[in-house]
Amino acid sequence: MSSYTVINPATAERVTDIELASEAETDALIERASRSFPAWRDVAPGERARLLRRFATVVDDHLDELAELEVLNSGHTLGNARWEAGNVRDVLNYYSATPERLFGRQIPVPGGVDLTFHEPLGVVGVIVPWNFPMPIAGWGFAPALAAGNTVVLKPAELTPLTALRLAELAIEAGIPEGVLTVIPGAGPVVGKRFITHPLVRKVCFTGSTAVGKSIMAGCADQVKRCTLELGGKSANVIFADADLEKAAASAPYAVFDNAGQDCCARSRILVQDSVYEQFLALLEPAVKNLRVLSPQDPASEMGPLISARQQLRVQGFLDGVEIAYTGSHPDGAGFWMPPTVVLAESTRQRIWQEEIFGPVVAVLPFSDEAEAIELANDTVYGLSGSIFTSDLGRGLRVSRAIQAGNLSVNSHSSVRYWTPFGGFKQSGLGRELGPDAPYAFTEEKNVFIADQ
Repeated sequence: MSSYTVINPATAERVTDIELASEAETDALIERASRSFPAWRDVAPGERARLLRRFATVVDDHLDELAELEVLNSGHTLGNARWEAGNVRDVLNYYSATPERLFGRQIPVPGGVDLTFHEPLGVVGVIVPWNFPMPIAGWGFAPALAAGNTVVLKPAELTPLTALRLAELAIEAGIPEGVLTVIPGAGPVVGKRFITHPLVRKVCFTGSTAVGKSIMAGCADQVKRCTLELGGKSANVIFADADLEKAAASAPYAVFDNAGQDCCARSRILVQDSVYEQFLALLEPAVKNLRVLSPQDPASEMGPLISARQQLRVQGFLDGVEIAYTGSHPDGAGFWMPPTVVLAESTRQRIWQEEIFGPVVAVLPFSDEAEAIELANDTVYGLSGSIFTSDLGRGLRVSRAIQAGNLSVNSHSSVRYWTPFGGFKQSGLGRELGPDAPYAFTEEKNVFIADQ
C-alpha cells in the first residue's frame, strides 16, 4: 500500500501521511457500498430524514475541529473554513427534507391509472477537488444519500483530511457502515474505478475541464450518468453608471478569495472605457489593503496557494504581462503569492483566456454594452460572472446575454445551496444544489395500472 504526505500550504511542513487505496481495496469498498444500498434505500423516509438531520447536528458539534483541520490541510483562512464546515451542516439539513418529499406524479391516461416514481440509482461516486474539499463533498453526498443512494467519495490526494473526518462523523450520527465511504487514493486508481466499475451508477466530478472530458468519455462506455463542474474564466463587468466605489471594493473578494483557487473567480474585469482609469485607481487600495496573513489568524482574508507546483504554475502566467500593482503576502516558508492586478492588452493573451486558479486578475476596457457582452462570452467557459450597473434593465439584458450558469447583478454571489449551480459550455454538465438536485440521483419509473 502506498501513502501520501499531506503538507501544510502555509508553512510547507508535513502534517501527516495518508494511506492510499489500491484498485483491489477500491473494488472491495465499492462492493460493500453496493451491498449496503438495498437496506439504505428501504429505510423509511422519515427515518432517513432523521439520520441526515442527526448527521448535520454532529457536524455542527465538530464545526471548529473541521475548520481547524481545513486550515491545516488546505491553507484556507479560518473564517472561510468555518463557513465551509457550516455549509456541510446546512446542506445536510436542507436535503434532510428530501426523503419525505421526493414526489412522483399521477398522470391522467385512458384505461387506468399512471404513476411515476423516483428511485435511487445505487452506488454514486463523488470525486472532490482540493480547492473546496468540505462543501463540494457535501454538495455531492447530501442529496445522493437523501435520495436513497449509497456514496463512495474520493477526496483529492492533497486534501483528504476533512473528508475522512466527515465519514467518521457520519458513523457517529448513526449512518450505517457502507452508506458513505471515503476512499483516499490516486485519480488513476480510485477515480478510474468509479468510472469503470459497473456497480457505480453515477459519477459526480468537480475539477479541470481536461479531466472532466476524460471522465465523460469513460462514463459513456457503460452509459453511466455523470455530473461535471469544471473550469471557469468568469467576467466582472463594470458599467460607467455603476457604483464604482462599491464595485472596486468588492472586486478583490470576487477573485482573490481562497487565493483565487475558485472556478467561480472573476479573473477578468471588464470596465467601460469612460471610467477605466477611475476604476483602476479605486481598485488599487482595495487590493493593497487585502489582509494576506497566516490562515490561522482570524483577520486573514487570503491564504497561500495549495502547493509549490500550483505556485510555480500561477507565477508562470505573469511572464511578459504588464502588472499594474500587487498586494502583500507573508515572507518565509509556504506557497504564498500576492494578489496581483495585470493590464490585458488583447483578448488573445493567455492571461485573458486560460483559467489561472491563483490570485491574479486581468483588466480590460470596453466601449458599450454590445462589446461588453461579446468580450464576456469570448471564452470556452461559462460558469459565473458579475454585472455592476445602476440600470435594472441593463442588468437583466446583460445577464440574459452572458453565456454563464450563475450570474449576479451588483454582487458576486455564485453558490447558494438552495439554488441550482452549474455551467454553460466547457464549464460543466448538469446542475448541483437547489431543490431539484436529489432528482439527479434517481431514475424516473413510470407504472401504468389498467382498469379491471
